[in-house]
Amino acid sequence: MAKQVTPAILPPLREALTLAFWYKPDLRRFLDSCLPDHRGLVAQLDWSDYKRNIVGQLIDTLYVDQHKYFDALLTLILSTADIIDPAHLKRLDDGDRKYADAVAALDSLRSQVEPYKHMRSEEEAAALRRQQDRERAQARQAVTLKLEESRDLFITLHHQEAQQRGYSLEKFLNNLFGLYDIDAKGPFRVVGEQIDGAFTFEGTEFLLEAKWRAEKTGASDLDAFAAKISRKLDNTLGLFLSMNGYHDTAVSLHSQNRPVMILMDGADLSTVVEDRIPLPDLLHRKRQHAARTGEILLGAHQML
Repeated sequence: MAKQVTPAILPPLREALTLAFWYKPDLRRFLDSCLPDHRGLVAQLDWSDYKRNIVGQLIDTLYVDQHKYFDALLTLILSTADIIDPAHLKRLDDGDRKYADAVAALDSLRSQVEPYKHMRSEEEAAALRRQQDRERAQARQAVTLKLEESRDLFITLHHQEAQQRGYSLEKFLNNLFGLYDIDAKGPFRVVGEQIDGAFTFEGTEFLLEAKWRAEKTGASDLDAFAAKISRKLDNTLGLFLSMNGYHDTAVSLHSQNRPVMILMDGADLSTVVEDRIPLPDLLHRKRQHAARTGEILLGAHQML
């Protein structure tokens, strides 16, 4: 009789996978890592959908076609159960609760996986763990190397002439957004020292404007950016980067009524390239803080 996964394991598997990864790019990297022979299947999932629905799509497909995907489903069950400490969740807003929920879901899954461990020989399981460890190490090394490159470039920017600095900042931002799988709409274009671009983050379209000048950014620059945003669809927001910060009056003025942008400065970028907080976490917390309080400037140092 062919081996089969029973339906009882599916609900705890769905819950554990959904709660162990807050951002969809992290979930996708995990799925690609533990299902290297089925990356095409992972890519075909509707990644614009809610995370819980994406997880459900994958598990349902693997379960219904067990004659073809049994090994993949078994691997997914055991690999998810091997997630011991999703500590990255603690960095999020309300992170202690998110962490506790994920740990409880993973514990519930682990309490039911013993029969599935016996389905795979110890030799196969050891080989699989070694392969996954290699792939995770390679992925971590790739991210670390890219961050080091960005860090070196970021340091050199401060010693460049204005025009050269603008082009270097363009390259820096493109590399940084790409590193974290944030969907930038084409390369950021440079006009003098002003970088314009757009990107998609957590289902929302953002316009990007960046300035690197000796003086702090004032209200007139934010006014002009807000007007540019207002000419786009209602769900469009803005990210304004001012390397040397902002006048207090500009921040307070645009924190009134309904804010349409969030603000970053050079200190925020330093925190990201120093690997103290990932860029997606930084953007998520800034946007969440603005939505809850109306304050459009939350420094990275306030999140650590």
